[in-house]
Amino acid sequence: MATPHDIEPRLLRAFTAVAEELHFTRAAGRLYVAQQALSRDIRRLERELGADLFLRTTRQVTLTPDGERLLPYARRVLAAHDELRDAFRAEPRPLLVDLNSPGLAHERVLARARELAPDQELMARFESGLTGAARDILAGRLDVSFGRYGGLDARFRDRLDAQFVRYEPMAVILPEDHPLAGLGEVPLGRLAGEHVYAGAGNDRTPEWTDLAVRLFAGRGIALSPPAPLAVGKEEFRRIMAKYRHPVLAVVDFPSMPGCVLRPLVDPVPLSPVSLVWRKGLRHPGLDALRRAAAEIGAQEGWLLRPPGSWLPEDEPGLPEDEPGLPENPGPEQTRPGTG
Repeated sequence: MATPHDIEPRLLRAFTAVAEELHFTRAAGRLYVAQQALSRDIRRLERELGADLFLRTTRQVTLTPDGERLLPYARRVLAAHDELRDAFRAEPRPLLVDLNSPGLAHERVLARARELAPDQELMARFESGLTGAARDILAGRLDVSFGRYGGLDARFRDRLDAQFVRYEPMAVILPEDHPLAGLGEVPLGRLAGEHVYAGAGNDRTPEWTDLAVRLFAGRGIALSPPAPLAVGKEEFRRIMAKYRHPVLAVVDFPSMPGCVLRPLVDPVPLSPVSLVWRKGLRHPGLDALRRAAAEIGAQEGWLLRPPGSWLPEDEPGLPEDEPGLPENPGPEQTRPGTG
């Protein structure tokens, strides 16, 4: 028997049907093909293998020794082929969705997506930082995340797709006995002279640190040096009590023990949040997430930029840059970088 090259599964399926039926007419009926087409496939397989697979007479069909030798291999190949086909005909695999941190608005998007696609499995992960998530997405360890798409390295953005979700107002977390803790809102100017923590040194969150650097520039606010990464509320409380630096956050950040969260104003700084996934990804769960984000955003005005707000200059991926997404209405609305 000659060394075969790539053999089409169709040819192996034709061979197996004839080998099991030992009758060309019955095998053709089993495969729903014409007997002439079946015979042609068998002859082609024999040519590719360089071996006769059947002995044919006017009264019977039998396997040759080479045919007997081929049959178990053909069955295993076809079983693997069918398993592969069925795996992708079945329900898509679970979609792994990074929500960054528990308690953020991203959880509402996920909850609504689960309502829109109840037959799909959308699994939540909590891994803070879009840069870290982007590495995991491109390595196939994660499917979708939320965060500042425009703050990613351009090499990441070239391999990702994104849908803008929200202008998210920013806030500051303070020790409850901090001099500014008694204010309902904290003007940015009142943070002058403070060292504010914004993830410096965390290689999963450079897009957030960059946003802070741009916001603090010219305002007398210093970026706090790297500190141990606090995971969980008790560790956050302990680190906050030890270092006492205000922490840059967003208004939906969950409450932390021993701390208060205060919105930032004058101007209101905005964190641009997008839904981010690998280019070419197709999954019903992703479709549901995109619908859910658009639906909630329309209901709650997530795509409307507040008057007098701040955004980093030349930020990629904002609604003005994305065809099909609504522009911010009204002459009082400022464009990115002009607040």
